[in-house]
Amino acid sequence: MSLQKKVAKGVFWSAIESWGRQLFSFIVFSLLARLLTPDAFGIVALASVFLGFLQLFLNQGVGQAIIQSNNLDDADLNTAFWANVSLNGILTIVGFSIASFAATFFDEPALTPIIQALSLTFLLSGFGNIQQALLEKELQFRALAIRSVIAIFLSGIVGIVMAFRGYGVWSLVGQQLTNSLFQVVILWCLSDWKPGFRFSLKNSNMLIEFGIGEIGFKTFDYFSRRGDDLVIGYFLGSTALGYYTVAYKILLVMTQLLITVTSKIALPAFSKIQGDKERLRRSFYTATQMTSLVAMPAFLAVSVLSKQLIEVVFGSQWLPSAPVMSVLALVGVLQSVSYFNNSVILALGKPYWRLGFMSASGVTNILAYLITVQWGILAVASAYVIRAYLFSPIPLIMIKKLMDIQFSTYFKNLRCAFFSSLAMILIIVLTRALLIDVVSTRLVLGICIASGSLSYIGSIYLFSPDVLQKIFSLASSTIPKKT
Repeated sequence: MSLQKKVAKGVFWSAIESWGRQLFSFIVFSLLARLLTPDAFGIVALASVFLGFLQLFLNQGVGQAIIQSNNLDDADLNTAFWANVSLNGILTIVGFSIASFAATFFDEPALTPIIQALSLTFLLSGFGNIQQALLEKELQFRALAIRSVIAIFLSGIVGIVMAFRGYGVWSLVGQQLTNSLFQVVILWCLSDWKPGFRFSLKNSNMLIEFGIGEIGFKTFDYFSRRGDDLVIGYFLGSTALGYYTVAYKILLVMTQLLITVTSKIALPAFSKIQGDKERLRRSFYTATQMTSLVAMPAFLAVSVLSKQLIEVVFGSQWLPSAPVMSVLALVGVLQSVSYFNNSVILALGKPYWRLGFMSASGVTNILAYLITVQWGILAVASAYVIRAYLFSPIPLIMIKKLMDIQFSTYFKNLRCAFFSSLAMILIIVLTRALLIDVVSTRLVLGICIASGSLSYIGSIYLFSPDVLQKIFSLASSTIPKKT
């Protein structure tokens, strides 16, 4: 099977995995939003801030190194597997031992047992990281999709049942623990590779070097992406963080649904053609254009319709989250055109370039959060967005140096999505203004989404019909055909 067909099928099955996972997790999240208070959500977010820091050391970049390398044998994989399990076990013990410190730091005693229970997910994940990397390396996303959808479905049932039986926050804990367990068990059933006890240190330097770079990247990425939660939770408290978390949830779900699906395919696909710069350049242009055509209008629509979305999905008690969601959605617009930058840089063997960029991003983000937190969560969100746009040209300059992309070609590929999205936003704003005082919020939201979607597709059809044909062609190629 050709690489193009493998990538197409990979996109299809990665979409099944991502959308299935996000569907069930979002259902659970929405149910809990109507059962719990902002303070309760803030406590859960604080626990995730602490656990997120320990997660920096999970997989240590070994998975990405396995995907990128073409000269690893079973002994190398055995060494990576048992080292990974051992370190994850240590992290579980560390998380359990210092949970009380996190509770004291944030002045939230309820954090201690939650963090201790969720620390078990570290150990569980250690038993499946290598198998997952091997499946991703071979673009076997069908197996990964089956694993993920089954695990999410079963653990989602556990979480929902616990929620209706009155377990509250612990329903989310139960859902996460059972999800981790099901993921590993199913993965072992689907993967042909099983660990042994023949070890080798032949490629350990390569794995360690790649891993150190990945840990460094993930450390700064953590402070860049989670620093806002940390600062808000510490200075403004769990209630403010609860409102911020709900606003951010939509951004995370949309990123998973619209961008991460294809990004997961990008690293292994780009790595396989890293020696053919012209082919890699064309693939990068196409991936960026197709993702922007889908994601850019969606994020802009969320930014405009945030108030209606919050009220319909989570309830009117969460309306203070709406302005924050409007601002954060603008980061999604940027991600829709830049999410493949890291994949290209990694595929061409430059993890430390990415590390340098993320270190600068993380440091400046934290400084911006500390300066703006005194004005509230909307100011923190605005600082995050402004910093992201100011730094956005840097990865493009790196990629130009690596494979000589043409900026004129790059931005020309984004032109259709940008102008069609502007036309869509104009239609949405006019439609909302006409209906806002006439029909219910739910109906306003539905009509705005429908009219905006039609206007967006219509704009592409009128001004760039070749792009629309390209979308249909690529979409049809992602659907596996019977042979």
